[in-house]
Amino acid sequence: MKPETRQPSLPRALRDSTSFLLKRLGWAAKDRATEAFEQETGLGPYHYAVLLALDEGSHETQGSIADALGYDRGQMVGLLDELEERGFVERQRDPADRRRQLVSATPAGAEELKRLRALTKELDAELFAPLSAAEQEQLHDLLLRLGEAHLPIFGGRKLGS
Repeated sequence: MKPETRQPSLPRALRDSTSFLLKRLGWAAKDRATEAFEQETGLGPYHYAVLLALDEGSHETQGSIADALGYDRGQMVGLLDELEERGFVERQRDPADRRRQLVSATPAGAEELKRLRALTKELDAELFAPLSAAEQEQLHDLLLRLGEAHLPIFGGRKLGS
C-alpha cells in the first residue's frame, strides 16, 4: 500500500492576505493565458493587447501604444516586429515627424484579433467559473476601482505615491 501524499498548503497568513491571493491568481491567469495563446495562435497576451490598442484607434505610434499599455518602448519594437512578420500590423514613417513610426492593423490583424478575443473569453469563463455572474461583475468593479486608485495606466496615481 502506497503512503498517502498530501498536497502542501499555504501558511495561514498567506491565505489570509488578499494581496498575496491576488498576486498568485494573477500569476496563474497570466501563465494559463500565455500557454493557451502560444498553443492556439503562436502569439502571446502582449501581442493581443497591442492589437486591442490598435483596434481602439486612439493609439497610432509605437510610443503611444507602449505608453498606453505600460510596456517598455524597446519591448514594443520586438512585439511589433513579430506582428508585422505575421502580416498583422504595418508600420510606416510619420510624414509629419520622420522619427516616429505610425502603426496600423491589417485586415489579417483584425481577423486574428477576433480569434484572440474569443480565446480570452474562454479563458475568463474558465478562470471565473466558480463565481456567479453577479460576483464576476462585482469582482471586476472592485478590481477596476483598485486599478484606478493605484495604477497610472488606469488614470490614477502610482501605488505608494
